[in-house]
Order: sequence, then structure tokens, then C-alpha cells
Amino acid sequence: MLQGKKVNLNLVEKHELPVLREWVNDIHSVGEFEPISQETLGDLEKQYDNVAVEKGQWFFIEKGDGTKIGYVAHFKSKGCIAIGYMLVPNERGKGYGTEAIQLMVDYVFLTKDIVRIQAETHPENKASSRVLEKAGFSKEGVIRKSFFSRGVWRDTTLYSILREEWKQPKVLPKGYP
Repeated sequence: MLQGKKVNLNLVEKHELPVLREWVNDIHSVGEFEPISQETLGDLEKQYDNVAVEKGQWFFIEKGDGTKIGYVAHFKSKGCIAIGYMLVPNERGKGYGTEAIQLMVDYVFLTKDIVRIQAETHPENKASSRVLEKAGFSKEGVIRKSFFSRGVWRDTTLYSILREEWKQPKVLPKGYP
């Protein structure tokens, strides 16, 4: 478990995938900027296995009492590490997402020999952009018509943080000097 001040990141076990299935199949949980999809448990198991093969991981974002409020994942993408994340609607805007992303960045830079972590978000998703910027990411630009969602081709904004911009952990684990 990766421990922060407000949230912890706990590895998703395969038997816990039904929780993720509930979230990714709920249009309100994924929000207005993500594609509408319906994933079976089998679909998620294949994705889980593929991420594991690439040495990626899925983590639940949990409050101190163990309540699961979202997830964050890291995976290989185009020669670097990409992250993705989601919080359930009633837990957004409370700083949990920012801390979860900071924990993930710390973990990835402390455990992987990489120079770059990137994330994409919808250009109109101001909350997600704010989370990434508060976690130290820089906006690189817009990727035009990069994915199909809700009947139209949509743009994404690309963000990244480089190892030299990170410098040191932002969220120190409990008991760390």
C-alpha cells in the first residue's frame, strides 16, 4: 500500500475487478468527458492481464478508512509511462485526486528507470487539468481528434512531468523522515 496524508493507493486484485466494472459501466462515474462503454468482467480481466504483462499496475484510491473512491493506473505508452485515473462523483473536488496522482508519480519515478510520465485529458475537463497541474505536470499541447466518443471525434490535452522536474517525492509515506 502507498500511503498519503488523505488517501492511500492499494493494488487492485483480480477478484476486486467487479468494483471497477461497476464504475466504468456507470455513465455518471466516468463523467461527461469519457467514452460511454460497457465492459464485461471478462473484458476487464483481459485488460488487467495486459497491463500486468507490460509491468503496469492498477491501484484503488482509498480514504484512510479503506473506502474505495476511485482508481489510478500506470502503463507503458509510446516509450514512456502513462497514467489514467478516475474518482467517483461524490468524492471529486476534495484534493483526493491530486494526492493520488502525486503518490503515483512518486511511486513510478522511485521504482522505474524512466524519464517521463504523461497523461491525457479532455481540453474542457478543467478539474482533471487542475489535478495534473497541481501534481507538477506541464501542458504540452492538444492532440486533435484523438479518440471517438459519444458520436464525435474528440481532442485530448497532453500533459507530462519529466524526472528532472519532479526532483523528489511530494507525498512522503508515514514514518518517512
